Amino acid sequence: MNAVPSAGRSGPTPGWTVAVVACAAQFMVVLDTTIVNVALPSMREDLGLGAGGQQWVVNAYLLAFAGFLMLGGRAADLFGRRRMFTAGLVLFTAASLLGGLATGGGLLIAARTLQGLGAAFLAPAPLALINATYGDLQARTKALAAWGATATAAGSCGILLGGVLTDTLGWRWVLFVNVPIGAVLVAVALRTLPAFPGQARGRALDVTGAVLVTAALACASYGLSELESHPFAAPLTGGILAVAVVLLVAFVLVEARTAQPLMPLRIFTSRSLVLGNAAALVIGAVTTSVMFFLTLYLQRVLGYTPLRAGLAMLPLTLAIAVASLLVRRLVQAMGPRVPLALGWALTAGGLLWQSRFSPDGSFGVDVLGPGVLLGLGLGAVVLPMTAAATSGVAAQDAGLASALMNTARQMGGGLGLAVLSAVAGTATGAAALTHGYADALLVATVLALAAGVLALFMPRPAAAAAPPAAGGKESGQRPAPVAAEPSE
Repeated sequence: MNAVPSAGRSGPTPGWTVAVVACAAQFMVVLDTTIVNVALPSMREDLGLGAGGQQWVVNAYLLAFAGFLMLGGRAADLFGRRRMFTAGLVLFTAASLLGGLATGGGLLIAARTLQGLGAAFLAPAPLALINATYGDLQARTKALAAWGATATAAGSCGILLGGVLTDTLGWRWVLFVNVPIGAVLVAVALRTLPAFPGQARGRALDVTGAVLVTAALACASYGLSELESHPFAAPLTGGILAVAVVLLVAFVLVEARTAQPLMPLRIFTSRSLVLGNAAALVIGAVTTSVMFFLTLYLQRVLGYTPLRAGLAMLPLTLAIAVASLLVRRLVQAMGPRVPLALGWALTAGGLLWQSRFSPDGSFGVDVLGPGVLLGLGLGAVVLPMTAAATSGVAAQDAGLASALMNTARQMGGGLGLAVLSAVAGTATGAAALTHGYADALLVATVLALAAGVLALFMPRPAAAAAPPAAGGKESGQRPAPVAAEPSE
């Protein structure tokens, strides 16, 4: 997982094919975290999905993605980036075709799980390919900027494209759209990407760790989602949650004892990294849940079409992108601590406002206003969260820190949606649905406020691992470069 470029490399600048392929792959992976949201009510009606089934269409992708993401990054380093990139892309594309052809909810959820697995092996490669291909610092910076802009644009495009495709061609096309893109990318990758042979000799994949953590996440998510219909003491809730705890403990024990762990526990000695990953968990939970509940409110309560719902959610995603750009100078001047706290305060305010929507609400008061405030808050959180989560670690652990942050964000999305869906319940009728969604957003408000309080405990800029000056190499630590995060 070579996420950190070496500034000292130089040489002839290669063409831009690698950057284009990397950006296109990144676009697909991020797109699929948001594109299905607008299509969920149509999927529910066509396949007979319940509230839990809708949730698992989103969660199956997120949990498989999160659980195997670090394994995918390690596999790319060991077995070759082009090989793992192509394998992940083939699996992702085939799973998209399977999902589009699904005749029942179970098959659709299975396909989304395979999509997440493919994304876990596909996602680490684009950034590593850019860093390894472009030795010239200026060329590499341009490629990284394009990669970051692509990730941000994909989150916004997913919502709008999901609405357009669902309205015009049907919900199946939010999955079919990946097939021609994936097929072209596979052909281009095999012909043009450098081989980048891996370094597998004497090293091994921690498959046991990946399976344990993924199984723990899946059990936790399932047990939490069942709380809305079963008491905590029932086997489907308390029993499954107990299994999740046992699996998580087993994962920690395996990581502590294996010679080449998936997640070396030493990395958690950095307070900035721990708090940054806590922020990543919360931002994943909040972003995924807001997108989920807002699209259901717009279509099931206000009666919007999928296209109109996608357009209505654009101000939220655009506000995220704008705030992500504006907060950069503040982070450079003050470090991540204060901007992160301010971002969480804005996020909590937007969630609180959003939770006051009504069954007969209007776009301006119940969607646009809170959406813009919420988007500004989430956008202000992304950059300082990334800086905190990838700072203060040894240079050889920079790629690990970046992968851990992305894993935490996906985990937060899956587990957060399970918890908040249980809070929202399974009631029907406009008033009951709105009340349930509002309760879920109030809980999300509490999470945002708690994250804001935790941000105040981050090291101050002088003590935190801010980007070092000329003499910063003496410490043996450096942060990974801050790349734009997808706005989901």
